[in-house]
Amino acid sequence: MKLVTLAILSCVVAGLVAGIGPARAQANFQEVAGSWSGGGMMTTKEGPHERVRCKITYAPKKEGQSLRMDARCASDAYKMNLNVNIDQSGSTLSGNWFESEYRQGGQVSGQSSEGLIEAKVEGTTIVGLLTVRTKGNRQTFVMESPGAWVSQVRIDLSRDGTSTSQAAPAKQ
Repeated sequence: MKLVTLAILSCVVAGLVAGIGPARAQANFQEVAGSWSGGGMMTTKEGPHERVRCKITYAPKKEGQSLRMDARCASDAYKMNLNVNIDQSGSTLSGNWFESEYRQGGQVSGQSSEGLIEAKVEGTTIVGLLTVRTKGNRQTFVMESPGAWVSQVRIDLSRDGTSTSQAAPAKQ
């Protein structure tokens, strides 16, 4: 169970660094501020898939050079409460995470280049490689951990309060 939760948190950690570009770090940290929600699937090395739902709050700090993230994710069998702090120096990202359900923590590190994030999440029982993209009010990230019990997780998030159905005004 710990491995599933840690695999999910790896993806969620990656989401917090999504959209950071070297030339626009401050603006982009501000752009992800607020609440996001969504879901996706995780795949185990034996092949079964399980749905995952997440609610995430991003809070930029230090004039956009740092970010705090609080996340809650759950599947039918697991739940997770995660806190993450990330700092940016140029295009280099570094920080730490702590998951309170299973009392696990670790480090996150990565690089940002032209909107593409490549990050590594490490803990006592997991190492995950991440690819992250943010476009407008949507975030997509994928974690791959070859050889781990959960080999892949993909989560799609939307900023709360936005959807394509809001494009047309409501009739009165």
